[in-house]
Amino acid sequence: MDEQLLARTFVELADNLVADFDLIDFFRLLTDRCVGVLGVSAAGVLLADRNGELRVMAASSEQARLLELFQLQNAEGPCLECFHTGAPVTVPDLTTAAERWPRFVAQAQSTGFTGVQALPMRLRDDVVGALNLFSDETLRFDPAALPLAQALADVATISLLQQRSTEVSTLLNEQLQTALNSRVLIEQAKGKLAERLDIDMEQAFTALRSYARSHQRRLSDLALAFVNGTEPLTDLIV
Repeated sequence: MDEQLLARTFVELADNLVADFDLIDFFRLLTDRCVGVLGVSAAGVLLADRNGELRVMAASSEQARLLELFQLQNAEGPCLECFHTGAPVTVPDLTTAAERWPRFVAQAQSTGFTGVQALPMRLRDDVVGALNLFSDETLRFDPAALPLAQALADVATISLLQQRSTEVSTLLNEQLQTALNSRVLIEQAKGKLAERLDIDMEQAFTALRSYARSHQRRLSDLALAFVNGTEPLTDLIV
C-alpha cells in the first residue's frame, strides 16, 4: 500500500470542499483514490436524491458506471442492498451470489468483474449512499483493507456535510439535486465530445475534467458551455 498516497487522499477528501466546491469532481476524486489506495480495479458512488432514489454520482471507469446504472435499472445488486440495510456487503467471488442477484452477477461477469464490496455512506443513522468497489481476476480484495475502505467512505460523507449552514438533510438535498442536474449536462458533453473526436466516453470525461481543472472552471459550467455551443473547446488536448 502506498502510505503517502493514503495520507494525501485523506487530506484531499477533508480539504477539497470549499465554498463553491464541485460535488461531482469530489466524488470522482474519491473513486480514483479508492482504486489507487485500495488496489481495486474500479469504484463507484451512488447517492440518494431528495426522494430517496439512488443515482450514479461518480465512477472510476465507464464499465463501473454502466454496471452501477444496470443495478439501478434492474433494482438488484449489492450496492442497493448495502444502501437499504446500512451494512457493508462483501462478495469476493460473484459466482457464489448468482442466485442472490442473477441479473447483476451475469452483467458484472460479462464486464470482467469477479467480486464486489459495497460500503454504506452514512451520517449517524441516516444512509445517504454507497461506495462500491469492484475487483477482477488480477485485482482481488484484501480483507484487511475493509476498515480502510469504510474510513474513506466515512470521511467523504463527513466532508460532504462540513459546510452545512442549515439543517443537514436540507443542505444535503440541495447539494445532491444540483449535482444530479449537473450530471446530465456532463453526460451530454461526454457524448458530444466522444463523437466529435472519435474517442470513448471515459477518454471524453478525462479530457473535460482535465480542461476544467487547468482552466480553473467548474466541470458542470464547462459542460453546459460546450453542450450549448458557446465554448467549442478548440484547444482541448486528449
